[in-house]
Amino acid sequence: MRKYEIMYILTPELDDETRKNEVASLANILTSNGATIDETNEWGLRDLAYEINKVKKGYYVVLKLSTEKPKCIEEFNRITRLDSKVLRSLVTVID
Repeated sequence: MRKYEIMYILTPELDDETRKNEVASLANILTSNGATIDETNEWGLRDLAYEINKVKKGYYVVLKLSTEKPKCIEEFNRITRLDSKVLRSLVTVID
């Protein structure tokens, strides 16, 4: 099984309920496509290094997961590119 780390940044305007639903929804995309989420860390609201779409802060979330199906990562990337609540996402492979 390959291990991955995913970091994504949500827009700061989201209220607590919407943010929790978005985090659960993105985790569900991964698990429904065959991934196992090992750890979820919500770093909270932080300043961005540079503005993204005129936004200076973002809500950071880091996931560690394992999967044998790279298709779940492709689907996650596709969804986050289309989702206006996600400012940025980054997927890295953990050795």
